[in-house]
Amino acid sequence: MENRKEILKVSGLCKQFKLSAKQRKLNRTKDKYKQAVKDVSFSAYRGEIFGLLGPNGAGKTTTMRILATLIKPDKGDAWIDGASVLTQEDLVRSKLAFLTGDLKLEQFFTPDYLFNFFSALHGVEPEVRDRRKQELFSRFGIDSYSQTKVSELSQGMRQKVSLVVSIVHDPDVIIFDEPTNGLDVITAKTVTDFLLELKQKGKTVIVSTHIFSLIEKLCDRVGVLIDGQMVACDSLEAVCNGVSLEDRFFKLYEQMEGGEAQ
Repeated sequence: MENRKEILKVSGLCKQFKLSAKQRKLNRTKDKYKQAVKDVSFSAYRGEIFGLLGPNGAGKTTTMRILATLIKPDKGDAWIDGASVLTQEDLVRSKLAFLTGDLKLEQFFTPDYLFNFFSALHGVEPEVRDRRKQELFSRFGIDSYSQTKVSELSQGMRQKVSLVVSIVHDPDVIIFDEPTNGLDVITAKTVTDFLLELKQKGKTVIVSTHIFSLIEKLCDRVGVLIDGQMVACDSLEAVCNGVSLEDRFFKLYEQMEGGEAQ
């Protein structure tokens, strides 16, 4: 592992959001702002799967959206293969794919049309586009539904189409926010198997999740986010330190609650 190439570098990310009166009431707070991400730093390397683990509201999605250039941090920066998310957004977007459960495909269009549309956005040549389409549609069983409107597809098939159109440009870095959320067990296994295939091809995969077993199955290294702070970040073995990931997480959580974050 001495010759690992650092593909993603995250340094001192901070992000806060203004809370509406309704949000303050729901969160039972008088604070007008929520610090979603607090000085978060970590790295990911070529050919590895890095897991960002934390409960809902920990700052995982905010961190992912910063990396995908969808929102800007208040402080800090991140680099995708040397390109800054602050100053080189277009270059960053050419190097990565970002898939989230919030991605909504236009209901009227077909998978075939969407694949062609996103390929054109990324400047993929028609010959390359057609070859990748055939490969990916076959891999995920989309070929039989290529001319079916998204509105008529099952939830699992929509998720597969979302995944496929996100990687039309064969990016080196793939970011997945809660990759198996809402999926049936068959589709979830298809997605996780594909992530492992991407790793074998030398891609860098970043997954955020609250599911311990998913991290244990997929990830080489893990960062634990609690209340916007990175409280542990290392190899999965080192973070677990001889216990299960679940036990280690709750130990870290108790330390945070008691003001003993490490």
